[in-house]
Amino acid sequence: MKKPKFSAGALALGTALTLSFTGAFASPVSPMSARYNHPGNLLISDQFNNRVIETDQSGNILWQFGLGPTDLSANSPLGVNDAERVGRNTLMAATGIPAGVDPYCSGGCPDNRVLLVDQQGNILWQYGQFGVTGSGYNELNAPVQATYLPNNNVIITDQGNQRVIDVDQNLNIVWQYGTTGVAGNGFDQLNNPNSAELMKNGDVLIADESNNRVIEINPSTLNIDATFTAQGTMNGPAFASLLPNKNILVPDSGNNRVIEVDKNDNVVFQYLTNTQTGSNPNPLPTRAIVGRGNDIVISDQFNNRVIVIDDKGNLLAQYGNLNASGYGTSNTQQGLYAPYDAKVISDYKGLTKP
Repeated sequence: MKKPKFSAGALALGTALTLSFTGAFASPVSPMSARYNHPGNLLISDQFNNRVIETDQSGNILWQFGLGPTDLSANSPLGVNDAERVGRNTLMAATGIPAGVDPYCSGGCPDNRVLLVDQQGNILWQYGQFGVTGSGYNELNAPVQATYLPNNNVIITDQGNQRVIDVDQNLNIVWQYGTTGVAGNGFDQLNNPNSAELMKNGDVLIADESNNRVIEINPSTLNIDATFTAQGTMNGPAFASLLPNKNILVPDSGNNRVIEVDKNDNVVFQYLTNTQTGSNPNPLPTRAIVGRGNDIVISDQFNNRVIVIDDKGNLLAQYGNLNASGYGTSNTQQGLYAPYDAKVISDYKGLTKP
């Protein structure tokens, strides 16, 4: 199997940060710091292993935040759904573990934090409180995704509260889409939103999962500027990002596929993640992001793997083992557990630079 064509594109975020919160929840990190944050490495949200890892292209684990599947304390990001590199720091959404999913937490374990951590595992900034579920000041309910903005604000997809919020460094909400606690598809309503990304024109692209649509929102008016449903065939879109050709890339989770949709809502590319021999019949892929080499990185959730395909749909690389969960601290061949998100460092296309 040939290696993926990861390129070393420039990160759309600056490295200079002005942060107002410090914390003390540090997790062990690998000593291989010389290879930390290297362009082309992968950043993986290893969901039910309660960790974020950085690997090289051979799957060697170079950095880890979180203590593994048996640790249910604030020292680990429980049920982590999302991570992105911000300079040399890492922003992550610790969603929490639903009841009945993880044998180490059969009754469910809330986390409800968005964290920015440094290489040593120090928490530099946090929104939400560990184990607290709410919608008040500094409270979240199943945050599934977070995007760091050029103005140092953070967009948080607060799924359980049916909203997307823009939060400043002082923990103030400066913008919101979705009526808090109300699931719907009317004006200013969402139903289990799963991601939100800033677009070049200033709009926000939201994967409105249980409404089976992706919508483009004008933050000033809260009007919907565009709606994508893949001609009515989307089923639980888990993420959406704008491509350079103005199409959108969507992991259509309920249909176990990744699709590219053009401006007329037509599907122009499709890749099914459940056709390989031994696959979980319903792996529910949750992330798909294109790098500058046009390879697509897919988080094939319940196949317990991250895969890389080319733009023709050929499988180039796999991290984790097909439909088999596992845990280890040396290499992803030891296993992953329902990885929810993966991005190539320096090639993340989810945020389009304004």
